[in-house]
Amino acid sequence: MYPGDTRGALHAADMESVARRLVEHACAETGARHGAVFLWDAKHKGLRVDFHMVEGVIVVLPGQGSVLKPRRDGRPNGIALTCFEAGMPYVCNDTSKDANYARYFLDVQAVLAVPIPYQGKPMGVLAVSASRVDTFDERHVEVLAQVAADSASFLRRAQLARATKDESGRPFVIKGLSPSWLVVERKVEQVAPTNAPVLVTGESGTGKDLVSRAIHFNSKRAGQPFVTVNCAAIPETMLESVLFGHVKGAFTGATFDKVGEFQKADGGALFLDELGELPLMLQAKVLRAIEQGEVSPLGSNAAPGRVDVRLICATNRDLAAMVKAGKFRDDLYYRVSVLTVELPALRTYKDNLPILAQVFLQQAAQRHGRRVSSVGKDAMARLLAHDFPGNVRELKNALEHAVIMAHGEEVQVDDLPTALRGRGRGAAGVADGAGTRAGGAPNVSKEPPPTLAALREQWVAPHERRYLTELLEAHGGRVSDAAKVAGVNRVTFYRLMARHQIVLKRTAHAPAPVPL
Repeated sequence: MYPGDTRGALHAADMESVARRLVEHACAETGARHGAVFLWDAKHKGLRVDFHMVEGVIVVLPGQGSVLKPRRDGRPNGIALTCFEAGMPYVCNDTSKDANYARYFLDVQAVLAVPIPYQGKPMGVLAVSASRVDTFDERHVEVLAQVAADSASFLRRAQLARATKDESGRPFVIKGLSPSWLVVERKVEQVAPTNAPVLVTGESGTGKDLVSRAIHFNSKRAGQPFVTVNCAAIPETMLESVLFGHVKGAFTGATFDKVGEFQKADGGALFLDELGELPLMLQAKVLRAIEQGEVSPLGSNAAPGRVDVRLICATNRDLAAMVKAGKFRDDLYYRVSVLTVELPALRTYKDNLPILAQVFLQQAAQRHGRRVSSVGKDAMARLLAHDFPGNVRELKNALEHAVIMAHGEEVQVDDLPTALRGRGRGAAGVADGAGTRAGGAPNVSKEPPPTLAALREQWVAPHERRYLTELLEAHGGRVSDAAKVAGVNRVTFYRLMARHQIVLKRTAHAPAPVPL
């Protein structure tokens, strides 16, 4: 049975909240590192991957690409679908020997799936998986089956609540990528229900547009318009007309009355992307529209019109520095930056790059109708070694390029864009260690430099292992208490224990640290 706080959380009607609590509890009870909730989708006649947690990272994929349907090409249907159709638990302790195993996200070594029973038949499947063989036993089957049975009514209620809404805009969600992203997620949850202006900052390609949309679609204005204006993409001479509209005859070529974007966003939100490019001459008018709710079309002599608009802005520029340089109005800056959400760069959470890469690969494969399902080991090493100055956008585009160029089901190094494919080769275009030095001397083949992940494992892992072990010993092996002190949840703490092979007995112990 669920602990009281978990059962209480399952009373929420939001599917993500219910599924998240369910998967976290299932992983904690079974010691698994990954978990998923599959629910039967009658419309598309398949199992929908409603919620997926991989190493503490939450992935929710929209659209039909997340629906598992019975195959007609002779390949296995997968363990989840097999479990659903049989209506019985399915234990696979070695995926390499199981004909029903079909990789649906990342390769795993063991899988346990149980049907979620509702009114005498399965409504879905709860599955957990692990990265080592022989992980699950009969006790795990009993525990997971009880968890699934206890959760059925909550899942059904959340499913019905979601069915009353239009699912065409079902969001694409990735959460828990890093501690810095956790801060972003908490801020979004706090600021979204308000009507206050929000400023989203971060380097180019970090996801400012997606976060801005998340703020709107989690607000009370979610059913109202979300209007986007890119201040950098519109000529300065036209931007005032775009934002505020114009009347017929206001200027040469104004042959009709035009409604401005502020008016189109009335009752909803206006997203000003690249706010730092907004001309000084327009900043006072934008400020008035925010504070007074008044807009005047260009060339109009009528009294200002009234609008109710929430302003969400984004920029990759340092607005505070622009204020000091006299390039941005201080009153507008202080108004739009009351609530600021700062997005981290991809290089700060590259530990989870393989998960992101897999998400983007699946999206690209679905969009282009390609049967590409994974990134090869060497190709992944190139991705991990790259700095990604273009951040998540660059990674997404690189995976789309690779999916289109791939000849098989796995992305290889040669399928990656040139900027990634060229790393590790000679500056003069020499490949595979062949070529000559200046003056005719042959090149000496060198070992490729270690990847960032390898260096992190060598330098950081021993200290992290020692910290976790000492923390568990200090709290008598109580994972909940140790996780609270470490600032992570129980599932993440169990994942770290598994990574460092920490065995929980009366006292925690770990392999001897690797000497540096």
